[in-house]
Amino acid sequence: MDASISAIGQIALTVTDLPRAVGFYRDALGLQYLFEASGMAFFNCGGVRLMLTGAEKQTANSILYYKAADIQALADTLTSKGVTCEAPPRLIAKMPDHDLWMAFFRDSEGNLLALMSEVR
Repeated sequence: MDASISAIGQIALTVTDLPRAVGFYRDALGLQYLFEASGMAFFNCGGVRLMLTGAEKQTANSILYYKAADIQALADTLTSKGVTCEAPPRLIAKMPDHDLWMAFFRDSEGNLLALMSEVR
């Protein structure tokens, strides 16, 4: 397996009114609506998944999710370079055709980033 980032797989946007935001991204922008689950809505934007999530506070945050073929190997490589993961890679969800794994870490400025791997 490859221990490198291959692409941006998902971007998370925090919104204050999820139903209103779903309408905007689906109807005004014309993004392909995928599904909603646990207070989150997902869209396809040219192969990059956009996740809208309700704001717990009135602050806006974004998270870049980087695709990784081998999430454990990449997490180990990043750790060896001094990157601290918030937690080891873990199974997030069992989807119909794959398992979704993620690991979260912070950049040098404290921004939350994530690795994601869709394991068939």
